[in-house]
Amino acid sequence: MEVFCIASSKGNLLINEQIKASQVLVIGPNGEQVGVKPINDALTLSSYAGLDLVLINPNGNPPVCKVMDYNKYKYEKSKKEKEALKKQRANMSELKEFRLSPVIDVGDFETKLKQVTKYLQKGDKIKLSIRFKGRQMAHTEIGKDVLVRFAGRLEDLSDIEQQPKLDGRSMTMLLTPKK
Repeated sequence: MEVFCIASSKGNLLINEQIKASQVLVIGPNGEQVGVKPINDALTLSSYAGLDLVLINPNGNPPVCKVMDYNKYKYEKSKKEKEALKKQRANMSELKEFRLSPVIDVGDFETKLKQVTKYLQKGDKIKLSIRFKGRQMAHTEIGKDVLVRFAGRLEDLSDIEQQPKLDGRSMTMLLTPKK
């Protein structure tokens, strides 16, 4: 006998009278196997226990049903999904890059500082970079001072993951938000 299961929406299981199979394999509330029963006996069994009969595997031969509290099951499932989504978001922190100049003005410095603060509070990593042009290469320590001063202003929000490092004509530094 073949049973076709049409759930009302994704993830919802058929319960109690929605199950149309004539015979089902019943699993008890504690995970013990009760055996193959006619659907009416299985429904009576679940109602005596004060629980629901839930169709777990509609494609089994015979279909598999479990006696459980369906609302509690749905609640715990949604709780697990939210927790998994939360962990996924934590791992998806982005890397935002900000370019500074070795001769940056006070106003520009403050503006960049506000933008970086906003992203750090959101949980994103920050990559600060300075590009040296022409004769500025002779005074890379000025660029390093700008980066160190920038990180110093953000020390209550972030930790330095990578100290300023010169790579060709650019110097980079990585900041991570504090937990």
